[in-house]
Amino acid sequence: MGRKSALAGWLRELDAGQIRDILALREDAAGRRPRSLRELADELTSTASLRAAVDGLDQACRDVLDAVVRLGDEAAVDVLAARLRCQGKSSRAELRRVLAQLRARALVWPAEGRLVTAPGLRPLADDPPRRITPAPRPPRRAPQDRGFADRAAITPATSTVDGVTRLVDLCDVDVVACRGGVGLRELRRIAGVLRADENRTRLWVGLAVEARLLAVDEGRLVPTVRSDAWRASSPADRLAAVASAWPRMSWEPGRQRPVSAEASSADAGERTRHGLLERYARLAEDEAYEHRHEVVAELVWARPAAHGRAATEAALVEAESVGLVALGAATALGRAVLAGGVAEVAEVASRFVPPAATTAHLRPDLTAVVAGLPSRELSAVLDLAADAAAGGWRFSGASVRRALDAGHEPDALLARLASVSEHGVPPTLAHLVREVARQHGRITVTPVACCVRAEDPALVAEMAAHPLLAQLSLQPLGPTVLASVKPADATVALLRAAGYAPTTSSADGTAVVGRVPRRRVEPPPVRGSAAGSRTPLTEQELAGLAAALVERPRPKFVLPRAESQRIGTARLLRDQSLVLRDSEVVLLAEALVSRTSVEIAVANGPRTTVKHVITPVDHAAGNLKANCAPRGERREFPVSRIRSVRAVTGV
Repeated sequence: MGRKSALAGWLRELDAGQIRDILALREDAAGRRPRSLRELADELTSTASLRAAVDGLDQACRDVLDAVVRLGDEAAVDVLAARLRCQGKSSRAELRRVLAQLRARALVWPAEGRLVTAPGLRPLADDPPRRITPAPRPPRRAPQDRGFADRAAITPATSTVDGVTRLVDLCDVDVVACRGGVGLRELRRIAGVLRADENRTRLWVGLAVEARLLAVDEGRLVPTVRSDAWRASSPADRLAAVASAWPRMSWEPGRQRPVSAEASSADAGERTRHGLLERYARLAEDEAYEHRHEVVAELVWARPAAHGRAATEAALVEAESVGLVALGAATALGRAVLAGGVAEVAEVASRFVPPAATTAHLRPDLTAVVAGLPSRELSAVLDLAADAAAGGWRFSGASVRRALDAGHEPDALLARLASVSEHGVPPTLAHLVREVARQHGRITVTPVACCVRAEDPALVAEMAAHPLLAQLSLQPLGPTVLASVKPADATVALLRAAGYAPTTSSADGTAVVGRVPRRRVEPPPVRGSAAGSRTPLTEQELAGLAAALVERPRPKFVLPRAESQRIGTARLLRDQSLVLRDSEVVLLAEALVSRTSVEIAVANGPRTTVKHVITPVDHAAGNLKANCAPRGERREFPVSRIRSVRAVTGV
């Protein structure tokens, strides 16, 4: 019989408790609620179900399964033990444990003294395993005060919220290229602007995209319509959003090119992050792992399909940056994120970031620092007249001129800065603002194509002779007017580069306030989780389903013995040959059952065959035993090497 039929037959030999155990380990098949053991066999051998079952195996189980698949019909416990060098007592015990695990998942089961694998399984590695990979040492644990990890996570969590906030603000005013992902060169550029290293910037990009704060639009990252509400919310709510997004990030930790949620459907990164957080959450609240490399080694062995060493180590660094793991233990925030409750995450997050600061310390060295995370109003005031710098903001002539270009009067600007300053505006900053304001507007650029106007004829003459303005080809139209060959925007840019502070005006002389256009896009739809949306069956439901499958009566119709034997033989021959047509398989099966003669062509080298007229007498282990005409000598032919079957008469 075929392997799928063999699986259904083996399932019929099990009791309700054993069927329940299989359903518990193969949740995807159980979730479809098969109505018979035959349907259960179909579900267990589907490609998706087999992949999920194999992905859940530890490295030892994968080694043994790989070896059984490679052995094929020769697979037996003793042969398998010899192949994997299981000679000692402990290695034999490990082999028995692994076979029990594979049997419990309906991947390998015993039949007629050999081991049978589920149909559709293929070798798992390029090279055959030589032994069973031993389990690493369990990670050592140590007692730790339950509050230590939470307190240690406050600083990195606050830094991450601040970094994602600054990234969203940057994408609002700057073009961040993203075509299939943020390239390394672009990542380094925005890391320099944000005063952060590449790894942290890569994490911020992934968090912002997964939290649906940024989206790709026309080849660039643009804030979404959700970003404004997120930006205006409290630091705790902002942390809750990005922390909840971290386990869902699909790109592999440590990758050089993080892709957006729109462009990615892979779940490798999601499984790695979720598995890591789940492992740390298994600790008691007053425990911690002593050595992180032991945790990584255990995860790599326990779930090799989801955990590579480099990716798992990178995911651990990410979890610590977000505040989900600290000092070798899962934090209260990490446990809340794993539980998945939105309200619970928001409540816990309030303990990991301070309230938003509404004032800043304006220093005499023209810098501004904020204790904690600035509120949106405070950031707006500082961003108006200062540039982001390491540890805070820095005022400069260019930054102050930017505020004046936007239409702010110097007195009003100083008043706004004083309203958010803890100790008032220092004299050095006030002097800078007034000095820039004194020069601001002495020159105006009117778009005609265009004209440069100034009230001071000496200043006009100075600009006309300035070597850095030669590209403008300035020509005097009057004592206070110059004509430029460049458009107004280009003329303003070159004048500022030369050290002047021009403003723009309309043709009638009205001042034009320059504003940066801001874009908002709809966030992409929420991706489905790698774990799927199907709710696992409860213990009671599993027991009820198993009992119904075992107790369901079998069909009363029974094939005649000879016909049943033909069908079973044909199915087995079909599994062992991928070359023969269905009609040839049926013909060979009929000859085997009825002991009639057929002509077969057997491969003899890569391109030649040899024909034999045979009378099949037995079939076992993939070999066909037959009497060959005309002398009747007994020979064996591998079914996999038979290339054709033809009926003969008169033999």
